[in-house]
Amino acid sequence: MMDKLNTLEQKFDELGSALADPAVIADPALYQRHAKAYSELSPVVDKFREYKRLLHAAGETKALLDSESDPEMQALAAAEVESLERRIEACEKDLRLLLMPKDPNDEKNVLLEIRAGTGGDEATLFAADLFRMYARFAERQGWRVEVMDEHSSGVGGFKEIIAMVEGDRVYSKLKYESGVHRVQRVPQTEASGRIHTSAVTVAVLPEADEVEIQIDPKDLRVDTFCSSGPGGQSVNTTYSAVRITHLPTGLVVSCQDEKSQIKNRAKALRVLRSRLYDLAMQEQRKAIAENRKSQVGTGDRSEKIRTYNFPQNRVSDHRIGMTLYSLQDFMDGNIGSMVEALITHFEAERLKEAALAGT
Repeated sequence: MMDKLNTLEQKFDELGSALADPAVIADPALYQRHAKAYSELSPVVDKFREYKRLLHAAGETKALLDSESDPEMQALAAAEVESLERRIEACEKDLRLLLMPKDPNDEKNVLLEIRAGTGGDEATLFAADLFRMYARFAERQGWRVEVMDEHSSGVGGFKEIIAMVEGDRVYSKLKYESGVHRVQRVPQTEASGRIHTSAVTVAVLPEADEVEIQIDPKDLRVDTFCSSGPGGQSVNTTYSAVRITHLPTGLVVSCQDEKSQIKNRAKALRVLRSRLYDLAMQEQRKAIAENRKSQVGTGDRSEKIRTYNFPQNRVSDHRIGMTLYSLQDFMDGNIGSMVEALITHFEAERLKEAALAGT
């Protein structure tokens, strides 16, 4: 590990020098590549330098401990060595994690798809609540949310809503939200006050770049139709809504959010590209699973991952056994503690898996 870290530190210093080179500064594309590589190496190099400082401090303190005869000073030095060794151990763990291969999708924007499941009208209302929760969380993160398509229910909820979430490392924070979200509460549509259990599915798909997923126009059937719902004079009068069918896979994407057919077509293609990318990833994971018994973080959407219990004011994530008794605050978008706990859990699982594999 030390050899690899020393090599990375040397590369980091070289990139730092290159960023100050007038020839590199004069080439925007080259400068951007160097700056990105420098930024990616910065966390691991900073942690490595902290690690080396701790090792140096521990060495000096141990030398003092060996040479000191005063019992009081020896006790102080021994306590300092113990503290430094704990910090060194934590640093080593952080470095092992930083050196693990990164998820190539972590930097991507995401396509957030929320669909009502079992529970009728109540499920559609909870789908709307979940969308509001994620939208507020995105606002706190400084992300941008753009609705790509939506299908409302008669009671003011969503049968389905699809949105693009754009910003810094969106997929890295939302990727563990995919799954079935279960709600237990007295529905607004229930007159007798009985608690109902409903379910909503959430899918978080990394946005695919055009270079990653090439779509042959010959593989598409594009239909136009009149949009429905709110929207003024263009609704039911102009063929602005677009439905695209990908013939090889049978995937169908529709978009009617914009008044312009061209804009709706562009949005629909972004959604289609992301779904095709997710399909390719699922095939890849399936192939890996056939050669490996255990697989961490597959994002299986058939599992109930979380329960929102309104009568008891609690939200529980079943994958990590975490329960919070602040449900209303959670629904207002304060989901950061749960998101961070999930990231920590699945990173620890990756480390464990890597250790078992002997890497």
